[in-house]
Amino acid sequence: MDQRQTEMRELVEKLNAASEAYYAKDEEMMSNLEYDRLYERLEQLEAETGIVLANSPTIHVGYEAVEELPKEAHERPMLSLGKTKERAELKAFLKGNPAILSWKLDGLTIVLQYRDGKLAKAVTRGNGEIGEVVTNNARTFRNIPLHIAYQGELVLRGEAVITYPDFERINSELGEAEAKYKNPRNLCSGSVRQLNNEITAKRSVRFYAFSLVRADGVDFGNSREKQLLFLKEQGFDIVGYKRVTEETILDAVAWFEKEIRTYEVPSDGLVLSYDDLTYSRSLGSTAKFPRDSIAFKWADELAETTLKEVEWSASRTGLINPVAVFEPVELEGTTVSRASVHNVSIVRTLRLGVGDRITVYKANMIIPQINENLTGSGTIQPPEHCPVCGGETRIERANEVEMLYCTNPKCEAKKIKGFALIVSRDALNIDGLSEATLEKFIAAGFLHRYGDIFHLDRYHDSIVEMEGFGEKSYRNLMDSIEKARNTTLPRLIYSLGIANIGLSNAKMLCRFFDDDLEEMLAADRERLSEIDGIGEVIADAFVSHFRDEDNRAELESLLKEVHITVEKVEEEQNLKGMTFVVTGSLETFESRSDFKEAVERRGGKVTGSVTKKTDALVTNDTQSGSSKNKKAQELGVAILSEAQFVEKYLQ
Repeated sequence: MDQRQTEMRELVEKLNAASEAYYAKDEEMMSNLEYDRLYERLEQLEAETGIVLANSPTIHVGYEAVEELPKEAHERPMLSLGKTKERAELKAFLKGNPAILSWKLDGLTIVLQYRDGKLAKAVTRGNGEIGEVVTNNARTFRNIPLHIAYQGELVLRGEAVITYPDFERINSELGEAEAKYKNPRNLCSGSVRQLNNEITAKRSVRFYAFSLVRADGVDFGNSREKQLLFLKEQGFDIVGYKRVTEETILDAVAWFEKEIRTYEVPSDGLVLSYDDLTYSRSLGSTAKFPRDSIAFKWADELAETTLKEVEWSASRTGLINPVAVFEPVELEGTTVSRASVHNVSIVRTLRLGVGDRITVYKANMIIPQINENLTGSGTIQPPEHCPVCGGETRIERANEVEMLYCTNPKCEAKKIKGFALIVSRDALNIDGLSEATLEKFIAAGFLHRYGDIFHLDRYHDSIVEMEGFGEKSYRNLMDSIEKARNTTLPRLIYSLGIANIGLSNAKMLCRFFDDDLEEMLAADRERLSEIDGIGEVIADAFVSHFRDEDNRAELESLLKEVHITVEKVEEEQNLKGMTFVVTGSLETFESRSDFKEAVERRGGKVTGSVTKKTDALVTNDTQSGSSKNKKAQELGVAILSEAQFVEKYLQ
């Protein structure tokens, strides 16, 4: 990669990290002067290279929701690849020709089109002939260039993926077991095809180019590898590859096989393609497959074992997931004894029964799966009663897939995650109530409504006798509970687990309604949608949550126990609805955090970038050539010194 591109990526990472620290955590990673210096260097490099990455702080990708994803036919059909699991067949495919051996990434294939150096369109593979247009979503991918140096029409293909670390992080942030994704590919597919690209932006989707379709006027020397290197020069991350011959291909496969065990990008095999473009085109294709490429699928290591049972695991909203438990076996260097079966349909398709001989493997060498049932007794049936509460179960069908649900609205399994959120640090902040402890308390009948947390003292004798508890632990828990009685309305709203409403959104709501809970609950969808930063999705979630009588009852149970403290607003709300940006060193205020607090106390808001909605840029160097000053001048935004700001708004 060009050294300038490497520097650009480092600058984007540093600047974004600094902005997040300042605006989300009230922490300073660097001075304003240093930030502006790095920002201006990034602008210089973007001008020199003609490349602007999607997550660059020099641009703002607007969020947009659509009612549906339009469909569009591909310029050229996207054929599947022929497959083999035999290394000898892979070697024989070469027929003496040099080729490119690359990762076969496991995500969602995307076709990108650039015109005049700008991203013009992004379309999913779809059925190979017709895909869905996801251009707005693609603009939020972490590493995709929105601007490139090449000014002709460029069409390329690549894979949108979510790395394993990002997959684990996103799954860990999901509060409900049934909402967790089974694998990175499913998460990526759902993320790329969102109707609201703000959601896509939060999913850390990355794009790796794997083939060039068209770039008129560029001489690639009849080489596929040079096409990939050209794409790399334009700022794209390209799929990892090795140039191979008949003499080197088996060693290359062995290298990939070793690397996949620690490779962070999901991959389900390799792709072998001839490097010679003329030769490739001369081969044409069959009705299904191109003749110049072939996919190599890893030969899954299978192990035969005995099915001991199928556990049925209930989650917060009642979905009951089947999990196969079998005699432990060694697979890909680790011992496994469990595999998710996902739903009732798969249990029935596999005809599972206790004692059946089954073969298991690790999909992509990572996720344990059942491959085949050698016995097929079919004796296991979905339980008629929830394994947790004993309530009746119901099978529901969606898209030809059968899933099992607990019908008991008071099922204990549904409560654990809810209580865990209530006691978390950003909610009521109660120490000593882990999920394991909450599960014990719920099972013992100590907790029904959220408000019951504040009456655990009724069970003193039982609690001190529990494993892991004693008089001292009990007393610490009671002290923490008493301390939690004093809270704020944003913390209380956040603790209720309303979809899409984190602590920051809860603060926005409370600020808008001046901490008036009754007025907030009486607001309809239209009024909530008008709040800056809320929008229709969050408004719908809020209204729907409190339309449910049980959710209302949970709130009432908490309101009987807590005392909501409201920070007194002494200042006049003369900045309500106004937005400010501050940059550079300050004299009157000790820090930007102090500046931000002063503005918010008067009803205003401080943001990180200058837009047409900004009322004023505050800087003590009003003649500076910094990027913020330039932007303010371009948009006609007022530029005020700190003294001018104080005189105009704070006196």
